[in-house]
Amino acid sequence: MREWYRLPLRVVCRLFVSRRSIGVQLAARSDRPVRWFIDPDVGPTRPSIGGYMVRENVWGEYLAEMIGTAFLLMVGDSVAAMAIVYNAFSGDYWGICILWGLGVTMACYLVGAISGAHLNPAVTVAFAVYGGFPWRKVPGFIVSQVIGGFLGGALTYALFSPAINAYNATHHAVRNAASGLTTSGIFFTHPNVGITTGHAFMDEVILTGALVIGILALSDAYNSNGQLGKIQPLIVGLLVAMVGGFGGELEAWALNPARDLGPRIFAWFAGWGQNAFPGPNGYWWVPIVAPILGGIVAGAIYNFLLRPFMPGNPKRAKVAGPVQTTVQA
Repeated sequence: MREWYRLPLRVVCRLFVSRRSIGVQLAARSDRPVRWFIDPDVGPTRPSIGGYMVRENVWGEYLAEMIGTAFLLMVGDSVAAMAIVYNAFSGDYWGICILWGLGVTMACYLVGAISGAHLNPAVTVAFAVYGGFPWRKVPGFIVSQVIGGFLGGALTYALFSPAINAYNATHHAVRNAASGLTTSGIFFTHPNVGITTGHAFMDEVILTGALVIGILALSDAYNSNGQLGKIQPLIVGLLVAMVGGFGGELEAWALNPARDLGPRIFAWFAGWGQNAFPGPNGYWWVPIVAPILGGIVAGAIYNFLLRPFMPGNPKRAKVAGPVQTTVQA
């Protein structure tokens, strides 16, 4: 029987294969020959989809960033929902930090070999400024990350919407009012009690700087204490947990414009309205601008004040590159 998916799969794969690609006949599981489209410079070295091997290209990286960020935000926002709606952690904030960190770790393992698992516009911009990451890829990475954040927020809402509605009913809260600000924290950040918008901006610069400088140190080939191979995503996850542990309560430690903006857009559509945009005291822009600035400042500190004094590794090329340099090791 002719497989129904062959024709649409052929159309999709044609979008991703090189114009120089060639077709070769290989045996499928049904012992019938099927057409593979492969890059002649690579050969049939990667997994296939229904008998077709997709050529490595930038669209695959964008897709990976979107899926990785969606996975991360599904985990992280769901942790926030458990904490807010069910009081699941009973004041154990470190447990929240660890689970966020594990979400980062698994997202890195999931897509790191494809895109480098930036998952964060602040990281992408820092690598573009200091690490040689191509600027032409930056807009696509950032858009993919924000879309992934939106999808992560949507997945969290799909899981917890009945619980959120029950919580709001019990506490007589309305999403698009001040009383709905508590449940809005499931999706996006805002300053805690006593923290002004200006102070929160400074906090996000410092906290994101701590994250980015740690990632740069871990992924620098000239740092003899970095390049940790397959355990590096775990260390990056612990780094995120550490940052949350020492400063997360200030304004829920966005650290990541996509982590805040994507779910914030979803929450606006889902009824949180003015709590999402413009947010308390017009806060919506702070988790976008401050983390990017923090990443740039941290990159300058690392590259100009620390990196020149590294002992060096002549066997490796110059790199302050993304997580993929270690995930693939």
